Amino acid sequence: MKTAVMTDTNSGMMECDAERYGIHMVAMPIIIDEKTYYEGRDIDSAAFFEALYSDKNVSTSQPSPVDVMESWERVLQMGYDEIIYIPMSSGLSESCATAIALSKEYEGKVYVADNHRISVTQWAAALHARKLASLGKTAAWIKETLEQTAYDASIYITVDTLDFLKKGGRITPAVAAIGTALHIKPVLSIQGDKLDSFAMARSMKKGISVMIDTLRKDIETRFGGEDNVIVATAGSGLTQEEKDSYMAEVRKAFPRHQVEYYPLPLSTCVHLGRGAFGVGTYPKYE
Repeated sequence: MKTAVMTDTNSGMMECDAERYGIHMVAMPIIIDEKTYYEGRDIDSAAFFEALYSDKNVSTSQPSPVDVMESWERVLQMGYDEIIYIPMSSGLSESCATAIALSKEYEGKVYVADNHRISVTQWAAALHARKLASLGKTAAWIKETLEQTAYDASIYITVDTLDFLKKGGRITPAVAAIGTALHIKPVLSIQGDKLDSFAMARSMKKGISVMIDTLRKDIETRFGGEDNVIVATAGSGLTQEEKDSYMAEVRKAFPRHQVEYYPLPLSTCVHLGRGAFGVGTYPKYE
């Protein structure tokens, strides 16, 4: 049985990365003034943030059913017997539910895992699935495994501005106005299905400190210690200096880890804006 692994660019993995790992991709659409672009194909970070901070209307959407099905057809025509597809969390988008409905037309050739993840933790799930497929595990077996371990991950994000959370309906205009006046930086948490407000900080430095302290507690109480997990950082539109400084701080907090940096997917940056910092953890997979 030859099993293909497919995910979407909400994982932060672009097609150039996926090719290196032997993973297939569905590109997430970015809509700017009613014109659709595809993350990792015809829009880069610079063009995206230029549009986001102009008077243009920028939004995102789930992939069209036609795009998803064409991607599956293309992979099956490459000689694969089945596909395990890992879209972003069903709690953050309807794309997972849509994919599950579409998969019923494929008579057991396409399995959709509701892995309840996004960004670096979704990326990790795709790599885990690829490893399992290489060991001969079936798509059905991989789907069950990914769903059983879906909540074994944690992400925290601190944003520089409340404007885009307000625009996306994540917070009310009144809360955004008060937060902006007080220079409050919200710390957000993703524990599977939802992007929730976790804490408030009076500076970005304090927000990062809250994220690191909270992640350390998660590792100790939920994951059994540092030896069992991977720690990763992420950000939106950060300069190289900001990346280096941030990674140095996280590495100091977790000295036993090789901490890597991953750009947040543009489909997430629509809601976060430039200058967001994230940190996450997930189990080491054998």
